[in-house]
This record gives sequence, C-alpha cells and structure tokens, in this order.
Amino acid sequence: MRGASRASLSAAKDRLSAALAGGDAAQATQIGDELFAVAGLLDSEPGLRRSLSDPSRDRAARTGLAEALLAGKVSDPSLELVKVLVGARWSAAGDLADAAEELAVLAIADAADCEGKLDDLEDDLFRFGRIVQANPDLRSALSNQFVPAEGRRNVVTQLVAGKVIEPALRLITQAAAHPRGRSLDAVLEAYANLAAELRERLVAEVHVAVPLTDDQRGRLAAALVAAYGHDVHLNVVLDPEVLGGMSVQIGDELINGSVASRLAELRRDLAA
Repeated sequence: MRGASRASLSAAKDRLSAALAGGDAAQATQIGDELFAVAGLLDSEPGLRRSLSDPSRDRAARTGLAEALLAGKVSDPSLELVKVLVGARWSAAGDLADAAEELAVLAIADAADCEGKLDDLEDDLFRFGRIVQANPDLRSALSNQFVPAEGRRNVVTQLVAGKVIEPALRLITQAAAHPRGRSLDAVLEAYANLAAELRERLVAEVHVAVPLTDDQRGRLAAALVAAYGHDVHLNVVLDPEVLGGMSVQIGDELINGSVASRLAELRRDLAA
C-alpha cells in the first residue's frame, strides 16, 4: 500500500486493537469472520467498492452507506471498524478490501492468542503451506477457480479438520476459498506474517539438514533476536540440499551458512 493507504490501515489496526482489548476469543473470531465477509463483498461489487472509497464523496455519506448496508447484519464492533475503514482515505479502491482482509486475519490471530495458541497458529499455517508446495495435485485442486469456493473449502476441511487448531482451520479454508487473485502459497505466507505481526515479531524460515534440538532452536532464536531487535518465530524445514549447517531467510534477507552454499562459492572461485 502507498502513502494514504498505509496511514489509514495503521489507524484501522489501532482501532481493531482497542476493539479486541477485552481478550474475548469468541468476539475476535466473530469480527474476523465478518470482516472476511465484508472483504468478499467489496471484491464482488466493484461499484460499491468505488463508492465506499471515493475521496470526492463526503465522509459521512460513505460511512452512512456502509451502515445502511451492514447494520443488523454484522456485530456492532465489526460495523464500527468498517465505518473506520470507509471513512479513511485510500490511494486505490482495492486497498479498502485489502485492509478489511488484513484486519480479519489479525482478528482471527488475536482469537488464537487469547487461547495461548498463537505459536500453534503460525506453525499450522507454515506446515500446511509446505504440504501444498510439495503436492502439485493438491495445489492444483485448491487453486482451481473453476471449482466453487465452497468446494475448495470442503476439501481443506476434510484434509485438516482436527489436525490444526480452529483459528488455523478458519484461515486455511479462507485462503483456499477466496485467494483474491493470489496463489494459495502466497496467501498462507501473508496470513502467517500477519499473525507474527500481532506480537511484533519476525518470521525466520530455517533450512537444515537434520532436525534442531530444543537447545539449538533456543540459541538460534536468541541470536536472531539479538541481531534484529525483535522476537523471532522459527519455521524449521528439513532440506536435503543444505547438506550441513543451515540457511535462514527473514523477509528478503538470506543468511546462508550451509555446506552447499560454501561448495557453490568454491566452484565459482575455481571457474573464475
């Protein structure tokens, strides 16, 4: 998002935090579900999306339209958040729907946090993303836009219900049913990053040749916290291409200390 949209999203996130301050997992879940529905409505109705994000229209007219459409159909906290969104300024009409989706993810993540399961949520999203990446047939089935959204949702439910926590099931089924023009892998990664944002921590994808012990995970996490100044959530991947050592990806930054990387560097030196 650009300029005005970034500022508007930041303000909306602050209002969401205030709405969720009571630590009520059920309310957070309801807000998340309702905001996902609002994002879907905005995606499916371009004219409505433009009307609600048009900066030339009076703010009161935009919030009044939102209230007329949604009053009695969503909870009061969700309606107030939508009114905050439509009353703000957006650099592009599509940013309004994107913001509604981000708030929805954060609300579902907050529900997991209320139950002490935010780590489980991040792990479940990451593991399912790896399963999708490793299974082309599954990825194709869940990305097939000719299959109705409810059909894709049912496939995911059959696959993971009872194997992941409820907030993760909600986000995974949402990602499969309504990817909003993105790949399923990209949506799951975006959702996991938003869950990490709730606790203001970074996500590190660690590729290793053999599993890390609890002590090794702890020491690695402590080193990354010291280096980046933020809490870090580790997603550990067993990768036969690493050979030895490890590689760590945080955002766009790659810390590569694997044997494979050093061998590649040596081959490049020899070929020079």
